[in-house]
Amino acid sequence: MSRLSPENEALAREIVSRYPRPKSAVIPLCHLVQEEHGHLTDEGMRHVAELVGVTPAQVQGTATFYEMFKMHETGRYVLGICTNISCMVMGGADLLARAEERLGIRSGSTTPDGRVTLEDTECLAACTDAPMCQVNHRYFGHLSADDFDELLDDIASGAIDEVVPPHGTLALVRQHIPADRQAIIAPPETQVAPPRWFARRETELAPASDEGEHR
Repeated sequence: MSRLSPENEALAREIVSRYPRPKSAVIPLCHLVQEEHGHLTDEGMRHVAELVGVTPAQVQGTATFYEMFKMHETGRYVLGICTNISCMVMGGADLLARAEERLGIRSGSTTPDGRVTLEDTECLAACTDAPMCQVNHRYFGHLSADDFDELLDDIASGAIDEVVPPHGTLALVRQHIPADRQAIIAPPETQVAPPRWFARRETELAPASDEGEHR
């Protein structure tokens, strides 16, 4: 069963608690499923739907809008090479061809050892660093042919494992928000007071009273 583990289900409930409406947590919970399984499983999306009170179709409809979510198994590393205009001018298409030759696969495929999935990426929004590629959403830019060969070598040898976690893991440090730093967790139409942290900040920034200043 490719649902969330008990530990991640508890984390999912904590994440849901941060939002005024549970369905607002669909995207972060999809990331949690992908972190655990490497991609979005059907059972995982059904589990998300149960946790936030929507239908599985609504979860899938949201997830399929974003390229970052994969509906199929991938390699440990998803290597995306940008071939949009800036990167293409600076050699992005050559890097993609080089990757296909080195890895022995075509774009959209995964190496037989299950280590690398290769993708032709539309745009990585980092044109000033062209040519660009990303490995599990970590950026590598200004790549020469030698730089790119070294990156492929590091992926093959495992040298990159220390800085790039497996696909699906967005951050190595998990955010936890203390209760006294949370906003009021209620739909906007029911809120009658500002969040506690905002009220405290307003008090701290209020000008000091000048009563008795001229005594």
